[in-house]
Amino acid sequence: MRVLVDATAIPANRGGVGRYVDELLPALARHGVDLVVACQARDAATTSALVPGAEVVAAPAGAARRPARLAWEQTGLPALARRVRADVLHSPHYTMPLAPGVPVTVTLHDATFFSHPELHLGAKGRFFRTATRHAVRRASSLVVPSAATRDEVLRFAGGDASQFVVAHHGVDTARFHPVDDAERHRVAASLGLTGPYVAFLGTLEPRKNVPALVRGWVEAVRDLPEPPALVLAGGRGWDERIDEAVAGVPDGLTLLRPGYLPFDDLAGLLGGARVVAYPSLGEGFGLPVLEAMACGAAVLTTRELSLPEVGGDAVEYCGTSAEGIAAALRDLLADAARREQLGRAAAVRAAGFTWDAAAAAHVRAYEAAC
Repeated sequence: MRVLVDATAIPANRGGVGRYVDELLPALARHGVDLVVACQARDAATTSALVPGAEVVAAPAGAARRPARLAWEQTGLPALARRVRADVLHSPHYTMPLAPGVPVTVTLHDATFFSHPELHLGAKGRFFRTATRHAVRRASSLVVPSAATRDEVLRFAGGDASQFVVAHHGVDTARFHPVDDAERHRVAASLGLTGPYVAFLGTLEPRKNVPALVRGWVEAVRDLPEPPALVLAGGRGWDERIDEAVAGVPDGLTLLRPGYLPFDDLAGLLGGARVVAYPSLGEGFGLPVLEAMACGAAVLTTRELSLPEVGGDAVEYCGTSAEGIAAALRDLLADAARREQLGRAAAVRAAGFTWDAAAAAHVRAYEAAC
């Protein structure tokens, strides 16, 4: 089966969608899929290194700009699919050509554009709601990262359950795994940390509920003799409420916003945290939760949408309010035995989420499309 994967929508800073594509491509190659990958010119060398046996096609330079990329998707991508004789076109980020000329599999990463529209920029929300509805009507098959996302798409955009293939994300255990004390200390020192800390990893966008985390952390630790710092790692995002919450942090508490960290530092950050807190208001999957689990971290998250599907019984759960986060975080920080138990269980559960299994599910979606 020859599959053309359109990776042109992947941003230069590899967030969740970029990580999904980067991990999926080599796993598809291991499953024997004959791959053609369309990507931005800046990504051509990296993509070729990821999948040496694939044909890599750089999109025109102008497609680096979003309007031009969307126009190329409608015209240049179908032409490319014909030229390379693709059996299936995989559009891994919601959108697809109106007239693709070949069967199309579309990945829908979450449905929070419908369920939580207030958490997305207005134009962006409208765009992705329209793209999702179009994909449900026109795609030959749909991939979703969780059963929760499938159910939400069905609820808001219609369709038939038979269209969907659930493909849980995997975790790269070569990068995310329990590390030794030396590695934890190295990463802590690089951040200027000398004591315990609570970690968050993800884009600082409204859906991640970071202002409530900041306020809940303050309430949970302010009276402790050695209050853990809070590290908010990840892209800056567009949640303007975070600055207001940070401004209310009292003297004597430490909050760090280091931005993007090198991939090689993430296991040390997550595995070295006393607690990894991810109090999201809704996720299509929740890859940072899985990655923290693979590092043997004690994870505190919410029961919103897909997160229990990932965490199971190997994480601690909290509410989404600052008060709910504070109560659960306070209890977890005070219970070393519970944190150790969660860390062990998390590493075991995370081992069941593999990119090879995700690739096998995608192959089923391609076969259904054909």
